Amino acid sequence: MSYIKDFKTFIFRGNVLELAVAVIIGAAFGSIVSSLVDDIITPLLLTPALNAANVHEISKLSWGAVKYGNFLSAVIKFLLNALVLFSILKAMNMLKKKEESKNEEPTTSEKLLTEIRDSLKK
Repeated sequence: MSYIKDFKTFIFRGNVLELAVAVIIGAAFGSIVSSLVDDIITPLLLTPALNAANVHEISKLSWGAVKYGNFLSAVIKFLLNALVLFSILKAMNMLKKKEESKNEEPTTSEKLLTEIRDSLKK
């Protein structure tokens, strides 16, 4: 019975449940970012470049027996995913900092220093 009790304790710990929720939300968010990259950004950026190079599908690019098109496509997709995630996280961090700065009250030492500065000005 100790094994089952230990397992139950492990499963219902806050960390495990939070991790499970984070993984599920991360997967859903990942599909949103993938769709944004695959369906919107890649066609807008890559299609004109492929048309200029007179290539219809990047995955069919090859040099002899070396088919580098799939690799090139994966690299481009990775870079675009990283760029989109970076942009989203940067925007979220900026919003978070703005909220924190609005809600931030001066500390006791900052209040004292302000009073000293004001009294010195007088």
